[in-house]
Amino acid sequence: MGNLKCTKKAKMILVPYPAQGHVTPMLQLASAFHNCGIFDTILITPEFIHHQIASSIEPKDQILCMPIPDGLDKDTPRDFFAIEMAMEKNMPVHLEAMVHKLVEDGEVVCVVVDLLASWAIEVANRCRVPVAGFWPVMFATYQMIAAIPDMVRTGLVSDTGIPQHLGRICFLPNQPMLSTEDLPWLIGTLPARKARFKFWTRTLDRSRTLRWLLVNSLPDEYIDGKHAQSVKSSQDHPRVFPIGPLSNHVMTKNPSFWEADKSCLDWLDKQKSSSVVYISFGSWVSPIGEGKVKNLALALEASGRPFLWVLGSTWREGLPIGYLERVAIKFQGKVVSWAPQMEVLRHKAVGCYLTHCGWNSTMEALQCQKRLLCYPVAGDQFINNKYIVEVWKIGLQLNGFGRKDVEEGLRRVMEDTEMQNRLKRLHERIMGDEAKSRIESQTWARFNNGALWTSEGGQPRRNRRLRHLHLKTRILRFDICGFALDLLLGLCLCLEIGLCLVEVDFVLVSRKDEKIWA
Repeated sequence: MGNLKCTKKAKMILVPYPAQGHVTPMLQLASAFHNCGIFDTILITPEFIHHQIASSIEPKDQILCMPIPDGLDKDTPRDFFAIEMAMEKNMPVHLEAMVHKLVEDGEVVCVVVDLLASWAIEVANRCRVPVAGFWPVMFATYQMIAAIPDMVRTGLVSDTGIPQHLGRICFLPNQPMLSTEDLPWLIGTLPARKARFKFWTRTLDRSRTLRWLLVNSLPDEYIDGKHAQSVKSSQDHPRVFPIGPLSNHVMTKNPSFWEADKSCLDWLDKQKSSSVVYISFGSWVSPIGEGKVKNLALALEASGRPFLWVLGSTWREGLPIGYLERVAIKFQGKVVSWAPQMEVLRHKAVGCYLTHCGWNSTMEALQCQKRLLCYPVAGDQFINNKYIVEVWKIGLQLNGFGRKDVEEGLRRVMEDTEMQNRLKRLHERIMGDEAKSRIESQTWARFNNGALWTSEGGQPRRNRRLRHLHLKTRILRFDICGFALDLLLGLCLCLEIGLCLVEVDFVLVSRKDEKIWA
């Protein structure tokens, strides 16, 4: 996939958190940078991830994949806690050696680190390479994590992250109201919740050393602009650059950790337009439990609507006896272990998506203009659900899997023409031609007159090659996620001429010329 020693281009190292929902947006970011055509991107993942995706990335993508050992036994399940141990104990020494080697071979201008892989921030700092954070989901979730110290100080949660009053409402700035039961670290047993909270506090502490944070979020998460706020760097938080949604940026191929069953596309071809319910609860957390699988299965069958359900083989034990054969004979249901999701969502037969509200899935549904029936399971999904249901109003929340709940939820979502109209308007605002023309009338990025590069002694010095920059000054744009994003191209230009990431001041103006980001 390329020889690093043969290239004279500057290099950017990307370190994702090793899970499908994090590797995908990092690859989209790499693809966006590659479209600039001016430097190499190097994706560093544990060996078990590398083996799953490397063969799917084509040479023309110009994404160099490099593995590092995770130190785990071959038969060890790669769950959250095993991955955390590998990241904290085993992987840093290997990444540090690799970064030092890459620096020796050529100019490494930046390391971009998924904040959930915050261990790599410390490695980059030790290697004296500029480091930028990457937040692959909604900015509102970052705001919630950043509010942890205030939650502890005010007694909303204990110093181990356990809510002091279940069901109490969290009043966080510029966010829909959330219950303390919806906090992202409240997954699993009590010890597991405490361990996840410790993970998040450590992530927050490490992120304080960052100067920049690229966020795969909408430029204006609150569409009406009433709840807008300025996002500025401070002593405790990096400067935030909203660069999403990256899902709207077309990649040649989106490598999946699992082989997709494309027979479902042939099945969709035989269904009526907008008639099919697509069900998928993502790839990370165990979906909904055996009992709920059974209830949902019976409810879907009773609804009489055709459905395509992504359900792993280990979870099919919860299905009623003879269920798969029964729905297949009636030509009502198709159950697959994994589906080519974007192809499914683009299909005209799909009329509704029953989703866990993962951020990637949410943005893909928005991109394909599919209405949502929401059943959040864990993590950031509760926040995403609030935006889908209460702010954007492009979906409904499903509170249970009883037959009446499912039937009524599907009916309301699939027959609500106003919801479809709101979805269309939101899509146009965020991903369509309207967004492009709106951005063209604004100044997205204005670079500092002088950029800083960190010398070996840790002191800033002016880059000598900066003097050539003003001779070539021009507005650069490329289409990413429906926006002419000067910011990202500006970063790429600076990377090519050997600068570190430059702090950028920019303003996003709403239709009424209200400042949303500054």
